[in-house]
Parts: sequence; structure tokens; C-alpha cells
Amino acid sequence: MEKYTKHESVAALMNRNNVDTDQIIPKQFLKKVERSGFGVHLFHDWRYLNDGVTPNPEFELNKPEFEGAKILVTGDNFGCGSSREHAPWAIADYGFNTIISTSYADIFYNNCFKNGILAIVVQPDQLDALMAEISANEGVSFTVDLENQTVTTPGGNGFSFEIDPFRKENMLSGLDDIGLTLKHVDKISAFEEQHKQRLPWLWA
Repeated sequence: MEKYTKHESVAALMNRNNVDTDQIIPKQFLKKVERSGFGVHLFHDWRYLNDGVTPNPEFELNKPEFEGAKILVTGDNFGCGSSREHAPWAIADYGFNTIISTSYADIFYNNCFKNGILAIVVQPDQLDALMAEISANEGVSFTVDLENQTVTTPGGNGFSFEIDPFRKENMLSGLDDIGLTLKHVDKISAFEEQHKQRLPWLWA
């Protein structure tokens, strides 16, 4: 997992509430277990026309002003529906590393941090201000500073946000669950050696 650092990026606007995981990554694409290759299918049913290939010009994220955006500003209850971890995989593979919303489904929220996505929770009035700023100036860039827990915008709609200290440290260090485990590889190896000596037939 890449370290999350302070960065400036275009903020893309998806002004929709209750975006569920089946819209984020439809079920027909859940055939792989590796995390890569899902970005092309992100929001597939909205993103493409009926042929599944031609970009839908009416879909907000297809606007050229939002190309390359790493920040997604979206409506309430984002990531509801099924618990599929493929949803944050698709979001990260597409290029987003930050989501700003007023609330998330619990499992989706937890999975975001496990996959290097900073899910920021804001108050409704803060979200309204961010959405209004993007609408008035599509292609505007926001700055996200995880270490200082701030978001700043050209229009002065910045704010501070809360985050669990453990999650914050893991994101700053680029540690997912596997990375956290490997920090203790010496102890794991020592245990395995002792276990082999005590119960060698289990290792035959």
C-alpha cells in the first residue's frame, strides 16, 4: 500500500446519495481475486452507454474537467449495499485515494482504509459548500493534508477532520494488514522455529 502524503488534486463531484456497491462495481465483474484491473469497470452502468464501451457523456465523472481527479466528493451514505471489498479496489484502481462524504456504510468505510483510501466525514453544511465550490469551478483542486488532518480549498471552504490515530499512522506509513503483520516477521519466524522443534511432524 502506498504511503498517503499531503497532496493537491482535482476534486470530482458526484452529487448522489446512497450510491451502493453494486453501482460502484457491478456483480458481473467480481470474477477476480487480485486487486488490480477493476478501475475500468468503476460505475460501469452509469459510466458507459448500453454497448458497455462508449463513455456516457451525461455521467459526471466523464467530464474532462474531472480527469485525473484523486478526490471524490459525493453524497450521503456512500458505499451502502453489499460488503464486497471489490468496491474500494475499483475506486483505488481508478485513481481516487480520497472520498469526502457525510456518511458511509460501515463495512465499506473500514475497507477503504485497508486499501489506502482516506474516507473523510464532514458535516452537511461543509459538504454543501464543497459541492457548490466544485459546481462553480469544475476542475478546481483541493489540498488534503493527512498529517495535520486538514482539507483546504481555493474558495476558503477548508476544514479539519477527525480520523482514528491507528488508521492515520497506517496510512502515513503505507501499511495494510499484511504490512502490519510483516513488522513482526522476526517474532513470527522465531515462533515457527520453536514450533518445528516441538512438533516436527506438523512440518513434514
